[in-house]
Amino acid sequence: MRHGKKINHLGRTASHRSALLSNMASSLILHKRITTTVAKAKALKKYVEPIITKAKSDTTHSRRVVFSYLQNKDSVSTLFSEVADKVANRPGGYTRIFKMGTRVGDNADMCIMELVDFNELLMGEATAPVKAKTRRSRKAKGADTETTAEVKAKAGAAIVEDAIVVEETTPEDAADSKEEPYNDEEKENKA
Repeated sequence: MRHGKKINHLGRTASHRSALLSNMASSLILHKRITTTVAKAKALKKYVEPIITKAKSDTTHSRRVVFSYLQNKDSVSTLFSEVADKVANRPGGYTRIFKMGTRVGDNADMCIMELVDFNELLMGEATAPVKAKTRRSRKAKGADTETTAEVKAKAGAAIVEDAIVVEETTPEDAADSKEEPYNDEEKENKA
């Protein structure tokens, strides 16, 4: 029984396993997304997340420590320049695993492992700029559009101009007042 044994050896020796994880971590950092088996992805997640956390502080010591794990200058420079800037505010959970199904040859569970802040499809929905809500109008399509603040200001001014002042009238006042005709034709007809 293997009680309390948390490391997945992946059927490899210690040196082979460390080389495998180092190469996979370098590929993940350089390409931002890799396709692998679920077991390797789970082992890689435990391996690469502390490295990304270490890359948040850009010091000579942290660069040397990260290089001792990755053994690739390109991936180290990419990690400290691109990746560390994007994950600076994230407290952890830098990777994501999408399960894809099984591999045709040996029926192994496959997945896509990616860095969270580099998925343009998911990031595009979340960080899309919010459009200002505008009212529809009956203007021609080529006419200049107005902002909502201008429309509200004009509407408020129009309401003030169109305000109807209602005077209280008594029945005697209504009998005393005579209705005058609307236009000149009605005046001529009455006269």
